[in-house]
Formats: sequence, structure tokens, C-alpha cells
Amino acid sequence: MIIDGKKEAEVLREEIKKEIISIKKKTNRVPGLAVILIGEHIPSQIYVKNKEKNSKEVGINFNLIKYSHDVSQEEVLNKIKELNNDNSISGILVQLPLPDQIRQVRIVNSIDPSKDVDGFSPINVGNLASGYNGIVPCTPKGCLMLIKKIEKNLSGKHAVIIGRSNLNGKPMAQLLLKENCTITITHSKTKNLKEKCLKADILVTAVGVANLVKKDWVKDGSIIIDVGINKQGDKIVGDVSFEEVKNKVKAITPVPGGVGPMTIACLLKNTLECFKARLT
Repeated sequence: MIIDGKKEAEVLREEIKKEIISIKKKTNRVPGLAVILIGEHIPSQIYVKNKEKNSKEVGINFNLIKYSHDVSQEEVLNKIKELNNDNSISGILVQLPLPDQIRQVRIVNSIDPSKDVDGFSPINVGNLASGYNGIVPCTPKGCLMLIKKIEKNLSGKHAVIIGRSNLNGKPMAQLLLKENCTITITHSKTKNLKEKCLKADILVTAVGVANLVKKDWVKDGSIIIDVGINKQGDKIVGDVSFEEVKNKVKAITPVPGGVGPMTIACLLKNTLECFKARLT
């Protein structure tokens, strides 16, 4: 089965839209998402445009704050402080990557954890690692939702994750651990990577190496979630050699059209959850 991330994201967005309409009727309030975009990085501009489009479609007020690439860190921190105190803003996101003069750790730590829709703040990271409720990073959250569309009960499954980033690898491991999976995290220093992958009931890869995972790397009947986005000529491909792997496995996400749409849909879901938490 090819997992249709576009379709699943569409279903999730429709659920979010209906819930926002319902809440608006009762409270006359809607979620607000503030996105800070720094510089002229083309991929970032495209990502933000997609976020704006999707936010408006579901009824989230979208507030874009743009700065030139040479903006000072202090100016950005002051804006975040202002947004932290703005009751009309439910979620705050600073689009990565950041220019050299701005330290990512300072920016992430300055966002109110209850408005941290990316789930990157130490408070939210700690909650996830401890098994508590908190805001979960959008990409791994979307990955888990796609996995559970195929296999509802993951208890006892062996999940192998390629990549140990804070954005996906580590939080993905925590989410799957919470589902009672046995976890193996692999990375650039892992020996016998192919051997590790062959043991996976669930394989999640996010390393940015085009077609790294071949047919003889995967187990029959496994679930493959490909988070990789790699440019190959005029094509976008994943970390998995899709055409040769797809007929061997139980389910696989394509690139594009798999995890990407779910990431943005989960951003909207996180924004709604932050909004609802502040209603009480």
C-alpha cells in the first residue's frame, strides 16, 4: 500500500476546520498563529506560504512577521516576548534555518512553551521524553498518525529510525516508545546499517541521502516512513528507493506526497490544541 499523505492531511484539516467553526460559534474566538520569517531563503518562503494557505483554509488567523536577513537577535527576541503576551496568538513559530547572528537555542528557549507549536522548547521535549502530555513536533506526530492508519496496535513492534535529529529522529523514538515499540536509533556512525534495517517492522528514515534504503535493506511486510527530501536532477526523491521497495513492504510513504502534507496539517492541529488549552 502506498500511504497517501495528501489525502490523510486533507481529512485532518477538515476535522480541524469543523472544530474551529464549532468553537467560534460558542466563544467567538479562533486560534491565531504567528510565524516569524527571517531573510530571503527560498525554501523557507515556500514553506511559510503553504502554512499561511493551510491556516486560512481551516479558519486560523495567520500573522506573518518578516525581517531582513541582518535583523538583530535582540529585535527578534523582543517580538517573541510581545507575542508571548498577546492573547490573540495561540501559537508561535520561527521558521528555520536562521542567519548566523541569531542563535537557534536562544530563540527556541524564548517562546512560551504553551505556544510552542513546533514542540522544540526544552519543556515540551522533556514532557515527551517523560511520557507526559505536551506539544509534539509536527513531523514525527504526522509520521505516527500515518503509521497508525496502517497498524493501530504497535505494541511489541521493532521500530528502526535512521537519523537522530532533534527535529525528527529523537522525538520519533519517544513517540514509538510510548506505543510500546522496541526502538533502534541509527545514524552516520552506525555500523552495519543494512543489517539493522532488515530487523525493522517499522522503518523511519530522515537523513537526506537520496535512495539510501534499497530493496534488500527492508523486511517483507514492513512499514516504511520516508521523511527524506532530496533533489535529484529536476526530481524530488526520498531516502528510500521507492520503486524497488514498494512491492516488498506492507506500506510506504511516497516523496513527495507522503509525510510533507501531514507535517503542515499537524502544525494546524498543534495550533488548535494550544488554543483550546488557553480557553479553559
